[in-house]
Amino acid sequence: MSDVRYKIMFSGELMPDFDLAQVEQNLAQLFKSDIDKIRQLFSGKPVALKRDLSGAQAEKYLTALQRAGAKVSKENDLASALSLVATDDHPEPEPQTASASPAMQAQADDRMSCPKCGFEQPKAAECSGCGIIIEKFLARQTEFEASIQPATSSAASPYATPQAAVYDNTGEEGELKYLNFDGRIGRLRLLAWNLLLVLVAYAIIGVAAGMVIGDFLAPLGWLIGIAAFIASMVYSVSFSVQRLHDIGWSGWLVLLNFVPFVNIVFPFLMLFMPGTQGPNRFGPPPPANSTGVKVAAGIFIVILVIVPITMAISLPAYMAYMENAGMMGGEGMEGMEGMEGFDEEAFLEYQQQLEQQQ
Repeated sequence: MSDVRYKIMFSGELMPDFDLAQVEQNLAQLFKSDIDKIRQLFSGKPVALKRDLSGAQAEKYLTALQRAGAKVSKENDLASALSLVATDDHPEPEPQTASASPAMQAQADDRMSCPKCGFEQPKAAECSGCGIIIEKFLARQTEFEASIQPATSSAASPYATPQAAVYDNTGEEGELKYLNFDGRIGRLRLLAWNLLLVLVAYAIIGVAAGMVIGDFLAPLGWLIGIAAFIASMVYSVSFSVQRLHDIGWSGWLVLLNFVPFVNIVFPFLMLFMPGTQGPNRFGPPPPANSTGVKVAAGIFIVILVIVPITMAISLPAYMAYMENAGMMGGEGMEGMEGMEGFDEEAFLEYQQQLEQQQ
């Protein structure tokens, strides 16, 4: 008696705490399929996502699909015991190979398709569409297939169910690149890195300013200050580009920070817009935030909130103090001229005497 075979059924229901768009994106990544084809699975009718699975294989597919947010179930696949095999009267069709000219063959040999996203490009070690390292991806794919394939496989049949592998690549993470215009970083890491950048830049510029003011190697101080300012600008633009990549936007949009009025709103969009769930065309998602990143981001948020509030409270009080002291805009002199009995000639003569004494 043969072993019991299973199938994975899906009727369009979602796991708790998952939304439809997120699950559609996850399934498109797992099955390496277009999002439009994945949406057809959410018609409400039961669909067999995988058939003819052993118990261990069915559990692995069940776990991977539930992690992606699809509420699937495992059922006995009774039809897997029935198969149509080739006979003498109905042999299996032989595959036909199309001949190609040498020029077309050479051109085809120079191009490749990404095994993950299907992007066609000249042969390279890295995919220009999704940013994966192709050799590493193929190695992980081989390991996964080896873990789910049975020890023995039956002969291929044109009536067999499609064997589409599901690759659980939702845990793939990108590498952090501190001075690079590739890659992705999240909102908290953007704040943490900018806080560190501001502290380092202010420290260097402060030392350079001390050298200039103290007339101690003033030319070197100017050189250090200018170099620190340029470096901080380059690093800041790099961080912003990687944040835009995390949202799924082009890094060239960072130029909007230099457009008047737009630069008032656009930084807040960069700060509050969530990143893309899973990989996008700029690469895999960034690593999870460490404790240090969370603490630094929290400090920066507190600074961004407290400093404007403090200025809004203290500036009117300072202006009122200056006005009462008669030191704003020459109001003190105007008040003296308005006083009865004020002798301007005597005041000027007294001022000249003070200058001569000095």
